[in-house]
Amino acid sequence: MKALALLLSCLLWGSLAKPKFPEEEKNPSFWNTWAQRTLKDALTLQVLNRNIAKNLILFLGDGMGVPTVTAARILKGQLNGCYGEEVQLEMDKFPYVALAKTYNTDAQVADSAGTATAYLCGVKANEGTVGVSAAAIRGQCNTTQGNEVTSILKWAKDAGKSVGIVTTTRVNHATPSAAYAHCVDRDWYSDGEMPPEAVQAGCKDIARQLMENIPNINVIMGGGRKYMLPENTSDVEYPSTRGTRKDGRNLIEEWVDRTKDKRGYYVWNKKDLLSINPSSVDYLMGLFEPGDLPYDLERNTSMDPSLTEMVEVAVKILKNNPEGFYLLVEGGRIDHGHHEGKAKQALHEAVEMDRAIGHAGLLTSPHDTLTVVTADHSHVFDFGGYTRRGNSIFGLAPVVSDVDQKPFTAILYGNGPGFKLVNGSRVNVSTVDYQQNNYQAQAAVPLRMETHGGEDVAVFSRGPMAHLLHGVQEQNYIPHVMAYAACIGQNKDHCQKGNSAVRSSALAPPTLGLVITVTWLLC
Repeated sequence: MKALALLLSCLLWGSLAKPKFPEEEKNPSFWNTWAQRTLKDALTLQVLNRNIAKNLILFLGDGMGVPTVTAARILKGQLNGCYGEEVQLEMDKFPYVALAKTYNTDAQVADSAGTATAYLCGVKANEGTVGVSAAAIRGQCNTTQGNEVTSILKWAKDAGKSVGIVTTTRVNHATPSAAYAHCVDRDWYSDGEMPPEAVQAGCKDIARQLMENIPNINVIMGGGRKYMLPENTSDVEYPSTRGTRKDGRNLIEEWVDRTKDKRGYYVWNKKDLLSINPSSVDYLMGLFEPGDLPYDLERNTSMDPSLTEMVEVAVKILKNNPEGFYLLVEGGRIDHGHHEGKAKQALHEAVEMDRAIGHAGLLTSPHDTLTVVTADHSHVFDFGGYTRRGNSIFGLAPVVSDVDQKPFTAILYGNGPGFKLVNGSRVNVSTVDYQQNNYQAQAAVPLRMETHGGEDVAVFSRGPMAHLLHGVQEQNYIPHVMAYAACIGQNKDHCQKGNSAVRSSALAPPTLGLVITVTWLLC
């Protein structure tokens, strides 16, 4: 058996014996020229962009740790016919990168609620709570009052800017809810998910807070229809699915009634979304599913919009305000793919979010728009195994295990549902379709749901004051920088004193020079 395993390994290596990389990479001048051009671009960053940020955009890849960013980069390249490793994600093109420490006040490995409070409200918080300080205890309604903290979305709205939320999850999920809600339990989507004693004590569910706390949010897009509807009301698209609300309120109808004379529109499918004229809309709510939106690989392209399509409409509506805007965009299902051990779903979600980042960049200017891309936390996802250049990111490592003599995929999880034994030993992945969309990558420890990872996450930034996002920082530092750049919230003194007046010389740095070969350009 060992001899057979050795033969298989040799065959795998032999088939890859011919160097699989561009011929020009053999020439040292290729690398030297590229590095020198990068150096010249870097030197332009000595002239800092100190403009006041008219617009703020935060792209949040839920669960998008650094290994996910790298793997998504390779996937993007391979989807475009390239080797993969050499390409750039849109976020890679941002001139400034920092690291953020993600821990919650009560958790070494964070959850999405406490982290959302950090990067939206500027204070670290306990696991499972949104929009409240660490003095609030998860699930204890009576610890809410007096411990509420406000978000940068509210700071922007109070400053006269338009504001929006776009997500591929429910609009009352952990990430978006921290922008408007104050809740001691992230799972209180509607009053139907709340314990009776919490309702009786006066605590409000998250969907209700979306309607009441900041009632003039200009753009709300994502899923979550069922939490807005009474429990006896059928869903417009799936009649067998009913609402979850026990208070009898139809929050969608309430929103429509409130905005119908204010250029407001409600849509629930892609056709209606793309048929509106953004220049004639001041308020938009688009709820495209009862729960989360489908994975992009499984999306009904005639009914459900992509994240890029939602972002385009959102930016165009928000730009109607001459005072500028704040937009929160969440690629929320990266996280769900990882939890399910479905790396292919997670990485395609990341690639789609990167596409949305690029599209938003075409609709705005780094001269007056600060764009930040980051994650709330990581996952116990990684890839390795000495794979050769251009190896499919979902493919096998070039050798078999020297312990059980079985092949293994490059992508693996530290824990999760991919742990499986057959006759007491690891599954032979060559007997299954490890390239299929819902393949669950092998995991070291069996769990029904894979867990978050605890390492730092990357923070990419471009635009006014982006240079302030540098080094290794606490995650709650992010909204303070964004507020400073836009002269909102606590950070107004420097603007009033004229220290950050717009300077014509403080333009954003130019993009990278022309790539060296046509092949690289196409990638």
